[in-house]
Amino acid sequence: MVGLSVLELATVEEGRRASEALEAVTSVARGVDELGFQRIWVAEHHGYRSVGSVAPPVLATHLAGATAALRVGSGGVLLPNHPPLAVAEQFTTLAALHPGRIDLGIGRGPSTTDARAVRALRGTDEPITDAAYRAAVVELLGHLAGEDGPRVLPGADESPEPWLLASSPGGAAIAAELGLPLAIGHHIRPGNTIDALTRYRDEFRASRWREQPYVIVCVETLCAQTDEQARELARPSALAMAGALQGRGTEAELPTPKEAERQEIPSEVGDRLAALRETQAYGSPSTVRTRLTQLVERTGADELMLSTPVYDPAARLRSLELAATGARDE
Repeated sequence: MVGLSVLELATVEEGRRASEALEAVTSVARGVDELGFQRIWVAEHHGYRSVGSVAPPVLATHLAGATAALRVGSGGVLLPNHPPLAVAEQFTTLAALHPGRIDLGIGRGPSTTDARAVRALRGTDEPITDAAYRAAVVELLGHLAGEDGPRVLPGADESPEPWLLASSPGGAAIAAELGLPLAIGHHIRPGNTIDALTRYRDEFRASRWREQPYVIVCVETLCAQTDEQARELARPSALAMAGALQGRGTEAELPTPKEAERQEIPSEVGDRLAALRETQAYGSPSTVRTRLTQLVERTGADELMLSTPVYDPAARLRSLELAATGARDE
C-alpha cells in the first residue's frame, strides 16, 4: 500500500465550541504522527456551520508545533481569496520555523465562489477567471522561488513544498503545466478523478518543483470493527452531507450521534448519497483495505489522503489507525 496522510476540516458538532473542535484536530495530529502517517493538511472553508478550519496558516502553525515528524500544510489555501505574496510570506515563515515539514497546497473551492464570502474577503463579488487563477498560481510560485518581486523573508533558505489541489481536468492541467505535485479531490468529485489524472500525467512538464508527476488521491475513509459499526459512526456525517445535497451548503449541521439516531436521510437525496459513499472507503478494516487497494489500482496514486468525517477525536483516530493497519497488512 502507498503512503497515507490525513485531511482535516476541524469538524464542529452541533452545540460544541470551536476550541473543542480545534483541540480534537490537535489530538488527531499527534496520534497520526505517532502512527507514522506522512502528512496532515487543513482545509480552508468560510461560513460553514460545521467546519472550523477557516485559517490554514494559523492552524498549520499550531499543528506543526504539536507534532514531531509529520509534514503539515494546507489542503488547501484558496488562492483567489488571498494576495499571493501574503501566502508566500506566511508559509515561508512557517517553513523557516519547521524546516523540511511544510506543504503549501493551493486551490479553488466553494468559498471562492460564494458571493458573501468572496465579497468579505476580496471586497468584490466578481468571480475570478481561469486565466486570473492561473496567473495567481504563477505569481505565488515566483515568490516562493525568490524571483522578481518583493523579498519574501530575509535570509530564508527553506521554502514550503507547493502543491496544486484540483477536482477537475482543468485544475489538473495547471498542475501539469507548472510541474507541480497534484492532490486530487476524489472525495469531492469522484467522477472526475480518472480524466483529471490522465490529463495531468499526459501533459506533465518537469520543473524545479518536481521532475516526475506525483499524485495524492483524497478519499473519505471511515473504518470500524464491522461494516455495521462503520455505518452507525457515519450517520451524523451522512445527515450533514444530505443537507448539502439538498442545497443547504454552509448551513448543513453535523448532529450529535444521539440526535442522528432520530433523524432520517431524506428520500430525495438517499440514492445520490449512497452512490457517493460507494466511491469512498467506509466499513470494516477488510472492507476499507479492499476499497483503498482498488482505488490505488484504478488511479495509480502515489499516496492516499484520508478524510474521516467523525467529530469524536478518539473515534476519528481509531478509524485512521484501523485503516492504516489494514492497509499495511495488505
